[in-house]
Order: sequence, then structure tokens, then C-alpha cells
Amino acid sequence: MISSPISDKVHSCFVPLIENGDRLMGSSRRILGTLGLLSCLTLSAHVPEAGAAAPAGVRELPRVPFTQRYQAVQHGGLVRASNSAISCRREESDQAEPCAEVKKGAAGVNGDFEMFYDEVDKDPDTYNSTRAELKVPQGAKVSYARLYWGGNLRVGEQKPPQDNGRVLVSEPGGAYKAVLADTVIGHHTDDGSDAYQASADVTPLVRKGGAGMWTVAQLNVAMGHSEVGAWGGWTLVVAYEHPQEPLRRISLWDGFESLAAGAGEAAGETVEVTGLDVAPGATGRAGVVAYDGDRGTLGDSLTVTADSGRRVNVSDAENPFNDVMNSTITEFGRPSFVRQPEHMNNLGYDADVFDLSPALSGGARSLSFRFAGESQGQFLGVLFVQTDARR
Repeated sequence: MISSPISDKVHSCFVPLIENGDRLMGSSRRILGTLGLLSCLTLSAHVPEAGAAAPAGVRELPRVPFTQRYQAVQHGGLVRASNSAISCRREESDQAEPCAEVKKGAAGVNGDFEMFYDEVDKDPDTYNSTRAELKVPQGAKVSYARLYWGGNLRVGEQKPPQDNGRVLVSEPGGAYKAVLADTVIGHHTDDGSDAYQASADVTPLVRKGGAGMWTVAQLNVAMGHSEVGAWGGWTLVVAYEHPQEPLRRISLWDGFESLAAGAGEAAGETVEVTGLDVAPGATGRAGVVAYDGDRGTLGDSLTVTADSGRRVNVSDAENPFNDVMNSTITEFGRPSFVRQPEHMNNLGYDADVFDLSPALSGGARSLSFRFAGESQGQFLGVLFVQTDARR
């Protein structure tokens, strides 16, 4: 196995804080989130008191360029669990589809609804909580795991940004543990929204907890109604090794970049994934986490260009080429794991995995991912890529 964690570019190092049984209280527009800090990621038995602010060592910046967080060549691959944290409660626009139909997949934008927290844990000490299944293959070893979370802080209410760097996480069958961001937080404020993304290395926690239903609670996101709308969610990305799986190159990139309203291709965002050694006809996949992409609002797209010059529009049955960031959580156009709740239209939160094989038909040493914004704009947060490697 060849593994190369990429060092962080922030000025100070913060260690995530995790402890069993913690019940942290307090309050808790767009994407791809931050720089690598693998050399100083450990766990601590100390947890700040309820209501304490996020650690002072974690900086916030309005823009965080995409940077490679983790890369490895190993027998194994990438899996993820993901869910949104908030959904519609009732319609606020005469043109809006019924909320119940939107949850089932009808077109709809969060600004047309009063939005309210999803809560599945029946715990009186949490005000939002959602679950999703992590499908680590049996017999696999977790080599790296990172949790990403984010949302809009200003809707019908204003959430305090000092709570951006903290969530509660419960592994399958376990109690909540406080997880604090360990790297620079993307936090962009404009006239309509107050958007952020945070993340933390949770490798030891996932190694212990393994496959099953993971719960994330107390995600800092505002509820209510505004023209911009409420949105937010979380994604757990996990790299694993398994001796019976093909040799693959896996790469995780993150940052926090906004695509301006009506940006189109000329003003889009490009992420270059290099160092590949992909043979013609190889298979691969790419995952994207994005914020405030609206289902039915057209103009956003994702194209992938190999170094050979072959360019492919990335899309599938649930993510059309001109509405690819459309509030879905899918894999190759289908649901691939259990979620609670399991809304089809997540009203501003995307965590999709796409088939990269068409872009790899001629082989590749590098891939260029080009994101273009929809007419309302959006945020990019995470890109993870898995491709076959030569033996």
C-alpha cells in the first residue's frame, strides 16, 4: 500500500475532542471544504462544557481553495454515509408543490417552504438528529475517515457561528460523542445567507464503530422561512482496505467554494486530480458534497476531462446533466444505503456518487473536474475519487 496524507496549510493545529455520553447543548449557502491536517489528529478525553464556543485554534475563512486531504493506493475503496438535517414543514409559496410530495422527490426549492429540523433520536437534549448507514465491507480495515457538516445559519432565525465547529456523533449502538472541527472552517456571509462547512478526522471512532447506522445531531443550521431558504447536512467519507478487492487509487479533496448565481461554465470551479495510473477501460467513481443546489433550478453541471482530452458530462437518472446538484443523496442514480429520514428531495443538500468509467475509457493520468453553477448559485464542499490502479 502507498499512502500519502497531505499536510494542512492552516497556521495552527487543533485536535478533535470526543468523549462518551456528552450532551452538548446550544444552537448548534454552498460547498467543498478544506485543507489536510493528518499529522496532528488524535482523540482527547476532555470535552468543553455545554454551550462552550468552538475551539479558538480553528480559524474561519470565507473561501477555502480545494486541497487534497488524503490519498492512497491500496486494495479497497471508498464508502460514505450521509443525510440532510432539515426539511420542509409547510408551503410558504402559492407555486410550491405540497411538502409531502417534495419529500418524495417532486421539484421544489427551500425558499418556498417553512423549514424545520429532522429529529430521529427521541432525545430531549438534541434539537436535530438524522441517521445513515455506513456500509464498510465485512473484513475491511478502515484506513481513514472524515466527517463533514455544514448549513445555512440565517433563515427565520440567526444561529451563532461559534457553534459551527461542533456536532454530536453516535456510532451504531453507541452513545453520543462530541466531535469538534480540527481544520479551518469555510464560512461565507452575504446578503441572503450565512453558509459554512466544517470537518474532523474521525478515523479512530469509525474503526471502533464500524458498519451500521450512524447518527449526527446538533448540526448548526437555522430553521424557518426566507427567500434564500434553510439547508444543511452531513457526510461521513471512509477509505478502507480489503485484500480481496482490486488495487485502487483513492483521493479525497475538500474546500469551500461558492459558485455565483448564473456563473455558468466560464466562471465555474475546477479541481485537478493528478497522479493517476488508470488503464484504458478501467472503472471508477466520484463523489460530491454540495450545498444549496435546488431541484428543478437548471444550469449547474459537472464535466470531467481526462488528460487524453476526452470530456464527459457527469450525470445519471436522478441527476440530469443540467441539474446535477439537485438535492439528492444517491449512488449511480439510486439510493444505496438506509437513511432516517430518507427524503428524496433534500432541499439544498447534495451528496452523490457518480460513475466515472466513461471518462476513463481511454485511460488517464489526471482528471479535471469542472463545476458550473445554477442560476441561483451554490456552494461546493467535498470531492472524493476512486479509480482502478494498474497492478
